[in-house]
Amino acid sequence: MMAELNPGDMAPDVTLTTPEGGALKLSQMLGRPIVLYFYPKDDTSGCTREAQDFSHFKAAFDSAGVAVLGVSKDPPAKHVKFAAKHSLTVALASDEDGSACEGFGTWIEKSLYGRKYMGIDRATFLIDAEGRIAKIWRKVKVPGHAEAVLAEAEAMARA
Repeated sequence: MMAELNPGDMAPDVTLTTPEGGALKLSQMLGRPIVLYFYPKDDTSGCTREAQDFSHFKAAFDSAGVAVLGVSKDPPAKHVKFAAKHSLTVALASDEDGSACEGFGTWIEKSLYGRKYMGIDRATFLIDAEGRIAKIWRKVKVPGHAEAVLAEAEAMARA
């Protein structure tokens, strides 16, 4: 069942896997705002660019007191290679069982050249320090996205 989340809703307390293989519950990150971005696959052009863009702005997110976490269904070992290959500085996590994608409503039917398949919808969630969703970006276009999310995160931090 796909979640229909809206700003103001509490973020699902999903459990993800860190690149080191440990479990990370979203509630463990509360106490400061979180940018949780879902992307389809490590080492593809759009996903690489998005991770590089968030990495480029990592210091600014840190200054605003906002954590950034990228999520895909790729296994932890693939995240390690992806991060090393592209010198990524943002944290990545795995959702191999798809429970986080289901919880955030990012596991959707897609179509490519007339072939339908299930995949991750590129989406970003800005979550406040108490775990409430402040803003949602769906059907994300990568160019300029990380900068737009940063602007919202900085505005939240100032409020």
